[in-house]
Amino acid sequence: MAGPRKETLDRLRAAVGPGGFLDEAGALAPYLTEWRGRYQGATPLLLRPAAVAEVAEIVKICAETRTAIVPQGGNTGLVGGQTPYGNEILLSLERLRAIRGLDAENATITVEAGCVLSAAQDAATKEDLLLATSLASEGSATIGGIVSTNAGGTNVLRYGMTREQVLGLEVVLPSGEVWHGLSGLRKDNTGYDLKQLFIGAEGTLGVVTAATLKLAPRPRHTVTVLCGTASVANAIALLRLAQSAGPVSTFEFFARIGLEFVLKHVPGARDPFEAAYPWYVLVEFEGNDAHALAAAAEAVLEKAGADGLVEDAVLAQSEAQTRALRDLRERLSEVQRKEGGSIKHDISLPISAIPQFLDEATQAVEAACPGVRAVPFGHLGDGNVHFNLSQPLSADMDADKDAFLARWDEISRLVHDITMKYGGSISAEHGLGQMKRDEILRHKPAVEVEMMKGIKRMLDPLNIMNPGKVVTL
Repeated sequence: MAGPRKETLDRLRAAVGPGGFLDEAGALAPYLTEWRGRYQGATPLLLRPAAVAEVAEIVKICAETRTAIVPQGGNTGLVGGQTPYGNEILLSLERLRAIRGLDAENATITVEAGCVLSAAQDAATKEDLLLATSLASEGSATIGGIVSTNAGGTNVLRYGMTREQVLGLEVVLPSGEVWHGLSGLRKDNTGYDLKQLFIGAEGTLGVVTAATLKLAPRPRHTVTVLCGTASVANAIALLRLAQSAGPVSTFEFFARIGLEFVLKHVPGARDPFEAAYPWYVLVEFEGNDAHALAAAAEAVLEKAGADGLVEDAVLAQSEAQTRALRDLRERLSEVQRKEGGSIKHDISLPISAIPQFLDEATQAVEAACPGVRAVPFGHLGDGNVHFNLSQPLSADMDADKDAFLARWDEISRLVHDITMKYGGSISAEHGLGQMKRDEILRHKPAVEVEMMKGIKRMLDPLNIMNPGKVVTL
């Protein structure tokens, strides 16, 4: 794609002022590579507006000159949705980071798109409230990016996806008009729920500049348990047992190989049990009565042990123990990078189908790529499996890495076909971006794809908003 004309670039620079843009290669580099290193972008200009009016002026200029724009939040996306690949203008929202207001009585917070998730969480905590969305990248992921990707995380089981936390949005439309849709209402039955169009749209329909999010009462106590179990089927039975006993906020699972990666690469990590087990489950109960929570957790473990669902278990006795147990799960994505190339899948399935899927998909990838190491983990409580595959061990891991990663599309097609066979989705929480834009055409009905394209054509007839992501026109 040809880049914008010089006069267009000059107008865009003027719209944000001297401190509002970057155009030198060294300064641009961190914004052009996503953290996995799979996508390397290119842009003639990065804009960093400091006010919504500046965002609107930028988009107006781009609409007038038919200049494409890629919005970017914290650059923590995993499917290349935030990476420009056709010389588009890169629009970073990082300077729009104000917390505009927190209404404790209404249990809402209104924040700008560049506000980092952890900062919004901290503001809620000061009012003894909880912003439920919780991610491994919450120290760098921004509210705009989280909304635009409909991010998930570890609290989805109890509180739902980001979509369920959003009450209102402020959006700069592809025309440059600003839709002032911020609202703190839980009920507003006055026609189409327009905000839902922009949640999960990955910046293809407009630029989210602020959001009003609902807050929840902050639980006083959390009880954390790690269990070793023989099978995923047992883990699912444990989920039902735990949910019948108390408010479960987290229910994560991971395979033994994932734990071994953590033990190998994370200093200070310790094996939680004397024996090794095929699968591990991290369960957290939340509530206000510490004694009742502990009693419920102990009752669940006793029953699970008697029924043969759990081989061993440990209940955290301190904040330090809680952090150590959580790290065994949360450090998995990070340590996989130290085991060579990794082909990753973010899928969702009916919970009942997960054991069969894991058996079939593991056999299929091992047959296609002998020696591949399946490292499944994820949010078992909501059916989200990260079916990640580490390259086979070899004498020269670096030399073999590129050859393994070159098979990404081939292997992913195999995994995705099995996912769909069991009624699943090829993207649970990461979105489509450019990685799965074409792959989704194999799985969505034609009428559904055309509906998505119709919405894109209506709101963005010039196709300037993050073109080539999610859907193509």
